[in-house]
Amino acid sequence: EVLLKTAPHLVRSLMLTVPVYGDRSRPYWKIWAGMILYDIFSFDKTHPGRRMLPGKTIRQVFRHLDTEDLSGGAQYYDAQAAYAERLCWENILAAKEAGATVLNYAEVTQLHVENNRVTHLTCRDEASDTEFTIKGSANAVVLNTSGPWVDLVCDRAAEKSVSKSRKMGGTKGSHIVVDSFPGAPESALYVEAKTDGRPFFIVPWLGMYLIGTTDLPYKGDLDRIKADDSEIDYLVTETNNIIPAARLTRESVKFTYSGIRPLPYAEGKAPGSITRRHILHDHTKEGANNLISLIGGKLTTYRHVGEEMVDLAYKKMGKAAPPCPTYDAPLPGAILADDDRITDAVDRYSDRVSMETVYYLYELYGSRAADVLARTDDAPELAEKITPELIDIKAQIVYAAESEMAETMLDINRRRTTIAMKSCYGLQTLDTLAEVLMKYCGWNQEKCDRQKVEYRTYMELNCIPDYAISKGRVAKNWQLSGDKVVPVTVDR
Repeated sequence: EVLLKTAPHLVRSLMLTVPVYGDRSRPYWKIWAGMILYDIFSFDKTHPGRRMLPGKTIRQVFRHLDTEDLSGGAQYYDAQAAYAERLCWENILAAKEAGATVLNYAEVTQLHVENNRVTHLTCRDEASDTEFTIKGSANAVVLNTSGPWVDLVCDRAAEKSVSKSRKMGGTKGSHIVVDSFPGAPESALYVEAKTDGRPFFIVPWLGMYLIGTTDLPYKGDLDRIKADDSEIDYLVTETNNIIPAARLTRESVKFTYSGIRPLPYAEGKAPGSITRRHILHDHTKEGANNLISLIGGKLTTYRHVGEEMVDLAYKKMGKAAPPCPTYDAPLPGAILADDDRITDAVDRYSDRVSMETVYYLYELYGSRAADVLARTDDAPELAEKITPELIDIKAQIVYAAESEMAETMLDINRRRTTIAMKSCYGLQTLDTLAEVLMKYCGWNQEKCDRQKVEYRTYMELNCIPDYAISKGRVAKNWQLSGDKVVPVTVDR
């Protein structure tokens, strides 16, 4: 509800349907009771209330669902942040506008602890490979919100007692992205796998479908996290089990991504049984009384967790926390429903970009889409598409590098836009990115060549399925030829 008000351009209502299957699901009456409680605890929500679907009704409405032992279903409304990276960026931007110093590609290499306090941090600027120091005031509080990397940051404390106990025990979750398929639902499905009962989602997402997630123990390299072939096969199989008409295969997969849930360490517990509640860990007993580490937390609760951490920081400084503004304050790109700037932009830029592109940019950037479009005033060629099959334009490349702290091609294609996830892993755009970045952003040929290699390496290590690489083909709309990507023509 908060995000629907503060980030209406990035967060949209989403209806979820929960099919109920005999013995492999919770009983119909329990789902019904849960839906009632859901409405009671969210009595002031703006979404419509829940509704139950008896067996005959759900079979009629969702005709492609597996009907074996299908006893009914439930529907309720939540919301979706399709551009999660944009939501993160706008919080960074809001902090910067409020006076925060924001550092990109700055790695903490050492926490210096003296007299039971973290006195300063040694950091490394990865872009320039130089070190620098951050010092706080006498009563400064250090917040370690590095997610799955919390323990690694604590290990860099000079006072080793800070890291004497393991705090993180994250589990791996993987997703696949596919095009629309026969029987694909118009709304999101929350279903339980036919083989093992694990819950997963089939969600409409940017004109495609996002399917996931898995939940596996993980002890590997946190910088090299990839959907295993077995995870991909599991999600494909279970989707086909729920929607038999789908007939998805490995070749249906357009993109994969994985992450590590920053869950508390719980020796011997099954991944699904580890608490999803967050913990604010005070390191006072470990020799650092001004250090707080966040264990757990997730995107949907980030604002509330942030408020808790700031309140605790003020308490440790012996001060009263001021009222929290983030409950109501709109994020920088927020646009209200009655705002007419989008139609004005359509009229102003109709000679350069399509109406579809204008609406897309305002969905992605909110009110700041005007700054993106303004790049085309003096350079009309920046209104051209980056790649023929997508509507992203070259001005977005310049805007990301100049105004959004993008340092790499990966930043631009994967973290400031969703180009990488929508077509060919973004590999077919690298020459265009290089051309624009050299002409408008001061990049040189050597940097662009290096970035292309790093981009391809990242995609192979983190996103492109291993089975696709081994076969020399990673998707139906592009193929590998030696060390180059040769896109297959996409007829739209």
